[in-house]
Amino acid sequence: MNTLRFKTNLQCGGCVRSVTPFLNEAVGEGRWTVDVSTEQKILEVRDNQVDAAVVLNAVAEAGFEAEEIH
Repeated sequence: MNTLRFKTNLQCGGCVRSVTPFLNEAVGEGRWTVDVSTEQKILEVRDNQVDAAVVLNAVAEAGFEAEEIH
């Protein structure tokens, strides 16, 4: 399975709760995780069918920023 990785500005559990409905709708519940304990606040999306632009748009709609890590 393909994993997309993004550096985000999500800072805490509240931020994750705010972005959850947007990411669940865009990529599906259980297909993404955010590690807010690291400096880069890494969002990982595990799905072969999801385009990075869809993830970036969902995060932006929630009011946050993300940048794909290659």
